[in-house]
Amino acid sequence: MTLPVPVSLLDRSRTRAGEPSETALRDTVERAVRAEQLGFHRFWVAEHHAVPGIASGSPPLLMAAIAARTERIRVGSGGVMLSNHRPVVVAEQARMLSSLYPGRVDLGVGRSLGFTAPVRDALGVHEYPPERFAEDLTALAGFLGDAGPVTAMPKGAPSPPLFVLATGSGLAVAAELGLPVVVGGPVLWGDLAPLQDYRQRFVPGPTCPDPYVVISADVMIADTSAAARQLVLPEAWAMVESRTTGAFPPLRSRPAMALTDRQQAKVDEHLSRAIHGTPDEVVTDLGALIHRTGADEVMAWVSTHDREAQDRSDAALAAMSSIS
Repeated sequence: MTLPVPVSLLDRSRTRAGEPSETALRDTVERAVRAEQLGFHRFWVAEHHAVPGIASGSPPLLMAAIAARTERIRVGSGGVMLSNHRPVVVAEQARMLSSLYPGRVDLGVGRSLGFTAPVRDALGVHEYPPERFAEDLTALAGFLGDAGPVTAMPKGAPSPPLFVLATGSGLAVAAELGLPVVVGGPVLWGDLAPLQDYRQRFVPGPTCPDPYVVISADVMIADTSAAARQLVLPEAWAMVESRTTGAFPPLRSRPAMALTDRQQAKVDEHLSRAIHGTPDEVVTDLGALIHRTGADEVMAWVSTHDREAQDRSDAALAAMSSIS
């Protein structure tokens, strides 16, 4: 059975306990090379700052490294946080990448703040209301479309497709600007009214004539259901530890602490929202989510402590993917 839409990989450059953070960055580049060989549609990277568990703080730099090592696969930011950057700078970085690697670059942007108060202090951004995001997103689209007050350089360079990592308010702005969206979390597993509203309010844009929805999901595939569940656990443990200590940690092969009943409940909640199992189970569950949401594409974020198991999961996911 094949999934009805293209599937992309999101790699967050997850660090692993006992290893230097730089290893995670090299792993990301090598994983992108394998993803191209497997036939994936896109490969996305993320922006996080001063987070022990995530090494990638500069999507444009990492995208350049990946694009230089690959030939075909599209390379995207999932995403650049407009809260941390001026729109003209984001536009020029994207145009530079698109000039160097024409037809292969995608620009996903979001509005998340730093993970903790000290990180927000370091970034100098403590709040970023939806209306500010709407203003910056409109300005960014203007720069990419040569409609800004100044020219985003390099002049005449092709502008990459713009995606919005969206929640309720972001979906509304994306609809008004005629932009594709990437959604995950509560938007997927809860009330689908925000997605329906996005489609109903969508105004065709110059680069996106129809609503386009990418769903972001935690996906893990193994030979058995039990093995897949074990592979999802390192991310679940990290989420629980972050809520306990205030720091999102590297991946571990076993939990860093004895879990309380409440923490175990949070682990179970994470597992319930991850799509994991055998290839047959995952293609069925992921297909059902695609059908439920009307998704046009899947962004699968797959990470675990065991790299070889992660590679096998990638290969199994590619085998069930529809390539566009």
